[in-house]
Amino acid sequence: MKNKKVIVVVICIILVALLLCIVGYNVIKQKPKVTLNIKTPTIAMNSVSDADITDAYTFLQKAADMFKKEYKDADVTINVGQLEQTRVDEELQEAFDTPDAVDVFYREYFNMSTYIHTGRVVPLDDIITEDIRNDIDSSYWELSSLHGKTYMIPYLAYQNTLCYNKDLFRQVGLDKYVTDEDIIQNWALEEWEEILSTLQKKLPENTFPMLMYAKDYMGDTHIMTLLRSHGSTFFDENGRIKLNTKEGIEAIKWLMDYNEKGYFPENSENLQINDCSTLFHNGQLAIFMNNIALNPGVISDGINVGNVNFPTINGDGLSTTFITGFEVFDNGDKEKLKVAKDFVKFIYETDELIDLSAGQIPCSNKVYEKYKDELEEVTKYKLNSKNGWDFTANNPNWRGVREVFYKNIKDLLYDEMSAEEIAKQIEETCNKEIEKGYATSVLHE
Repeated sequence: MKNKKVIVVVICIILVALLLCIVGYNVIKQKPKVTLNIKTPTIAMNSVSDADITDAYTFLQKAADMFKKEYKDADVTINVGQLEQTRVDEELQEAFDTPDAVDVFYREYFNMSTYIHTGRVVPLDDIITEDIRNDIDSSYWELSSLHGKTYMIPYLAYQNTLCYNKDLFRQVGLDKYVTDEDIIQNWALEEWEEILSTLQKKLPENTFPMLMYAKDYMGDTHIMTLLRSHGSTFFDENGRIKLNTKEGIEAIKWLMDYNEKGYFPENSENLQINDCSTLFHNGQLAIFMNNIALNPGVISDGINVGNVNFPTINGDGLSTTFITGFEVFDNGDKEKLKVAKDFVKFIYETDELIDLSAGQIPCSNKVYEKYKDELEEVTKYKLNSKNGWDFTANNPNWRGVREVFYKNIKDLLYDEMSAEEIAKQIEETCNKEIEKGYATSVLHE
């Protein structure tokens, strides 16, 4: 009887031990639960590999769904959200240190590069494999880096050019400037004068030759590009704005002259870029801006459109080049940071997801080669890439610059100051914001 009790006790001890082992094993094997917040503003997008991709949100949602199914290192919940376009900065920064803080951000570089200087954006060199780096042009990596570290990863490239309504041109007798070739044209400054003066004289009432606006900072990069028309580099070698020069002053005088001659819509100082867009889509503006993402909308509105570079004194033309891509934010949770980085890496190592960049200008060379026969629109932009320029110069406070730049253009259009005064004022106000950026800049360690 005593032996039986001993045996029962031993069996119970063994069972308890086995139970503890099983529980311990399950605890060890249990995946961590991680919630990622992935955000983007509204960005138009299309893809030849998936017609359901209509914007950045649908792209990121598809990536999130695939990642959740395949990721093994954590049990992941992903919240994909859109930030209000006009309040992106406020919404993003107000969420710092809250459960809604952004972990992965997708946006245009020129709008998000300043976040690098908050100290929260992490370098991503540890997830950039040799294959990923070699697949993307070095010029794109240069725009993604600061002090030798890569803080952004490029996905799509865009070029903003100007565009013109071919029917309006033909209506006023400017047929010689209209081409049916699928190219991006260039016109010399003398040709611009002939074109705009003819449009101004012969267009119907309430129809205007060329875009101009200064109500807010939206679309300001196009005005900056116009200020390079007479040879200005816009920036000096240290990334500060430099317009109080012969070339800068000549460009300002040129815009003042155009304004006086009536080449711009009435009261342009109180118009937004969207107001000019409405005029163009209504057939009331002959020359606007365009890019590969906006072109389908122009075509669907029945506008017969041609593309032309921004004017330059040498006639070679300029385009406003920018990139959209990813940043990863450190919100103080190492596990979440790891998963956020893995999510971005997953996109670049998954053919189906990197292929979605075929529609705009893919930063991936392999995607372009794979789909180039379906990307005729992309090819003309690639050929025009030599005419692009970097309009932020890795600025630490580009938002601050934008908040004051348009006010100077408003003064230019009011025509109450000289070109020299405007040039000096642009330099002083914009460079003051740049210095503020450097004074408060903190990089992630």
